[in-house]
Amino acid sequence: MESVPEHCPGTESEQAGKASACEGCPNQKICASSTPAPPDPAIPIINERFSEVKHKILVLSGKGGVGKSTVSSQIARGLATDENVSVALLDIDICGPSLPTIMGVEGEQVHQSGSGWSPIYIEDNLALMSVGFLLPSADEAVIWRGPKKNGLIKQFLRDVDWGYQDYLVVDTPPGTSDEHLSIVQYLKGSHIDGAVIVTTPAEVSLSDVRKEISFCKKVGLKVIGVIENMSTFICPTCSYHSEIFPVSEVDGVRKMATDMDVPYLGSIPLDPKLAQCCDQGISLYTEYPDSLVTKAYIRIVQKLKESVSHADTEDMDV
Repeated sequence: MESVPEHCPGTESEQAGKASACEGCPNQKICASSTPAPPDPAIPIINERFSEVKHKILVLSGKGGVGKSTVSSQIARGLATDENVSVALLDIDICGPSLPTIMGVEGEQVHQSGSGWSPIYIEDNLALMSVGFLLPSADEAVIWRGPKKNGLIKQFLRDVDWGYQDYLVVDTPPGTSDEHLSIVQYLKGSHIDGAVIVTTPAEVSLSDVRKEISFCKKVGLKVIGVIENMSTFICPTCSYHSEIFPVSEVDGVRKMATDMDVPYLGSIPLDPKLAQCCDQGISLYTEYPDSLVTKAYIRIVQKLKESVSHADTEDMDV
């Protein structure tokens, strides 16, 4: 792959293909002959919509099957345990919208008013929007190419009446694809606090997380921290902890986070109680408030709140 010139003006610049930095670039002629794309007229509308959303947090994973949507849901529920805090959960995992089931609102219908689409409320202070609400049935497959996915993400951001929210938690699909680029692009003007990256202790998952962290750095997205999910299995009978993934002698989630200079937010055990709550769409925090998995989430949510609050303080000092 041929590298992009260090001082590339970008394809949207009027200097594309004409600047001195473009000399020798294999795409110089293409850029010079192309008309720069005009600014997306939806961006100012999205910025206005999200001016009342205080904190925006993306939940990412390098690989599917690591429990990202479960973590997204429990972060949102954990934040909403404070009745004075309003939380919104946005599901842009368009081909695998599991949040309506996890949050116990599968089959609900989205209503539209003069101010836009209304999200579905799980609690008075916890709202959800997902493509799952727009499908004729839960078994319906979403077979869309990138442009149509991006169009729906834009519509969710532009047309949903989010109102005032203290936190927006965005559940993204696995990997680094069109959806990730779109959400970063559309929310860039309204400030994204950062990304939480979910992984298991397995090396095959960690290798993809490294790519995810690299993606965040390339697009200027702060990594709030890494969560180690399914770190151990808790036996429902005797509460014995078993490690279900091989323990790497040279690596591990903590060491990977240290090596890549990102915070380690904590570990979450694999507990059948959590699986039960997600399948039934009920809250882990109210059903099993004293369980180890609930306490693990409480600690992680607290760290998350402290991280974004600390960033607020730094911005005020500047």
